[in-house]
Amino acid sequence: MKENMLFKTKEIKRAIDLIREDFFGCPGMGDYKLNGEVKQYPHVLKERNFNLHPSVRDDVLRYFKENDIPWHEGRESPPGNVLESQIACVNHLFPLRNDKNAVLNLLKTVSDDFIDVFPIPERMSGYIQFEAVGGEVNFLGESQNKRGEFCASIDALIIALHRDGRRFLVFMEWKYVEDYSINWNETKKEKYKIRYVELIKQSAYLFYEKTWLCCGFDPFYQLMRQTLWAEKMIERKVEGFEADDFLHLLIVPKSNWKLLNGGHPDLGGDLEKTWRSCLKDPSKFSIVSPAEMWSRQDKDSDIYPYLKKRYWDGDL
Repeated sequence: MKENMLFKTKEIKRAIDLIREDFFGCPGMGDYKLNGEVKQYPHVLKERNFNLHPSVRDDVLRYFKENDIPWHEGRESPPGNVLESQIACVNHLFPLRNDKNAVLNLLKTVSDDFIDVFPIPERMSGYIQFEAVGGEVNFLGESQNKRGEFCASIDALIIALHRDGRRFLVFMEWKYVEDYSINWNETKKEKYKIRYVELIKQSAYLFYEKTWLCCGFDPFYQLMRQTLWAEKMIERKVEGFEADDFLHLLIVPKSNWKLLNGGHPDLGGDLEKTWRSCLKDPSKFSIVSPAEMWSRQDKDSDIYPYLKKRYWDGDL
């Protein structure tokens, strides 16, 4: 168990080794803001853009700029931290977003019942949208509705057709080394009670008492808001995002035992069991590893060995 708890430490060491091998094409000791203070770290790249795979780097930068999406840390350029989950999400999915068959194969790792995917309207439109909020309407009454910042923004969204004719919002929350060993407390939960409590009570998808019990802790707080977001999107039939149902995926490396084993102490079970117990239909939520998500893709592509070496150590 002690070894399992060191996942982040091991990934930092592996990232530093890759930097020393010149895997990224630039040195470490770049700036990174942590707990309000900017310092230099050996696993942070000096050239922030080099955190993105070379084959998509320019297009990714243009996509985020044209769609007015801030990067983590609220910057206009990507974070240099090699362990950023936002970067991991983009590196895995952006190379596939314009290839309909590749995006469909992503979904078929979860269910063969998906038979088609649809382009999502935005600048540089494709079959995957990043930091999605679903248009201009602030359904949850959050502080704002800006993609990627201070709202229920979805890391990656796909709109898919089920073989029974239903259109699905398939959306992903992407994690890497996060473990949430320090959770926010009941005081903060009470602060947001006025915003979410009635939405949870009225939800067709969430059990109120269990959801409210665990949503003071991440990642359950995020999962709750994203579930409510999906419910409102389906209910309102937002133009360009019309759907009949949803599937919620949490993408986590298998080796991140601390996160995966982190359930709520009063509900029992691990992360997946805890959140499924909050759902009236538990099949709407699944946890998948990044390596599994990529298992049906072309192993001869340039990106495959890059992802394998950078992210999948111990997960294959």
